[in-house]
Amino acid sequence: MAMQFYASPEQIMRDRSELARKGIARGRSAVVLSYADGVLFVAENLSSALHKVSEIYDRIGFAAVGRYNEFENLRRFGVRTADLNGLAYDRRDVTGRALANAFAQILGTIFTEQSKPFEVEICVAQVGASAEDDELYRLTYDGSVNDEPGRMAMGGQAEAITGVLKERHRPDMSLAEAVTVAVQALGSVGGEGGAARTIAAEQLEVAVLDRRRVGRTFRRVTGAALTALLAGDAAPAEAPTADEKPTTPTREAGKPTTSAGSADLEGPQGETPQK
Repeated sequence: MAMQFYASPEQIMRDRSELARKGIARGRSAVVLSYADGVLFVAENLSSALHKVSEIYDRIGFAAVGRYNEFENLRRFGVRTADLNGLAYDRRDVTGRALANAFAQILGTIFTEQSKPFEVEICVAQVGASAEDDELYRLTYDGSVNDEPGRMAMGGQAEAITGVLKERHRPDMSLAEAVTVAVQALGSVGGEGGAARTIAAEQLEVAVLDRRRVGRTFRRVTGAALTALLAGDAAPAEAPTADEKPTTPTREAGKPTTSAGSADLEGPQGETPQK
């Protein structure tokens, strides 16, 4: 009769933590921060089809690093949960804090009960009426939740990136300034010999929760608008175009006519298409 090897619960948890941390460290980093007109998401992403940043609900966004298939399952769960609660109760009852708690329960259960934890780190962000009212929640692979003070970085080199953000971030920055700081922070690590890197526009995924919008506030920044921002010109990205109008609520229910669970999440809002 074969004998099973014994491992203490502490050793099992340490092994799972090490596995998850190594998986997260292999991925490219992402930055989330508040600025004057909303919340900015910037992630290194070489794929234009697989998003690391997405919309969850009207004023709530989602960003993640790690294994795509795992955090994509979490994102879909978040969209379904938000839509069901918004329809059953009121759209104002759907909050970033409630969704962060729901994600934390799932991650904590998987970490303790499954043989393999999720190799992910995610951020749930809710835009408020001002930068002081913005909410940023960091969730790690074991279900831990941290309320971040207006800025955060995720990924294997998050500590070094966070140091740059702490020095340069201001809550009253314009969108162009916020993008510049985020890209500089991401490029401050990973260079040859410790030197800073230059990250091209096609290697970035950028989106915002625009507090000036009515209804759904999420929009992507791509193409010429992103190139202009990286060059220091704020006008093309911040001025709304003819195709980029906020979704207005319906009169009878005070609800937007489209849902975050729609086909590609961003299509009905008129965002600039991905390349």
